[in-house]
Amino acid sequence: MPPRKKRKTVDVERKLHDKQSEVPPKSTKRSRGKDDQKTISSDSSARKLVYTHWLLKSEPDSRIENGVDMKFSFDDLKNRPNQTEHWDGVRNYQARNFLRDEIKEGHEVFFYHSNCKEPGIIGICQVVKSGYPDHTQFEKENPHFDSSSKHDNPKWYMVDVKYKSALDRFVSLSELKSIHMKHVKDGGPLQNMALFTRARLSVQPVSQDEWDFIINLSKTSL
Repeated sequence: MPPRKKRKTVDVERKLHDKQSEVPPKSTKRSRGKDDQKTISSDSSARKLVYTHWLLKSEPDSRIENGVDMKFSFDDLKNRPNQTEHWDGVRNYQARNFLRDEIKEGHEVFFYHSNCKEPGIIGICQVVKSGYPDHTQFEKENPHFDSSSKHDNPKWYMVDVKYKSALDRFVSLSELKSIHMKHVKDGGPLQNMALFTRARLSVQPVSQDEWDFIINLSKTSL
């Protein structure tokens, strides 16, 4: 029997939906670190950053919502046909804007296990299809159905990601938080990481410096 279709969710995005959907923010281009650190300016007073690395959160443990299991782990992605799956169910405007406007084919992604006993980054996947309408917004039986979204004017978007590799070791949220607090004081690369400054988002930009630091961290022993 084929594995049950997953529906990915956001830890707390749905709780924030009403508040954040009052005025949908316009899409912005954000920046990179190192080879990602190229900036663009829409005018002389605004400098927008462009990212090519991201962090996506998904729940590795079973949680039933409206009869649908929200579980989707890194191993689930690895076991999908062609080790590829679409990233559906995002219902937050800022996260939607990232998916629709900024995350592009070829970008690399940290796969983050959330809403579980030990949250953290477990592996890396790669975007293989840029943003396109999330079909779950039109499915009435789906927990992510949105009656206000129309086929000719879709509100929610998703991307396709492909399994790439596990990290050399799991990097927990608690470890990252401890380092983040130190870097806030001494100016280290994780001082402004979105995982702590925009913690509620399930789709987050990662700078090149943050990416490189975490990759190197995963190669060290605790």
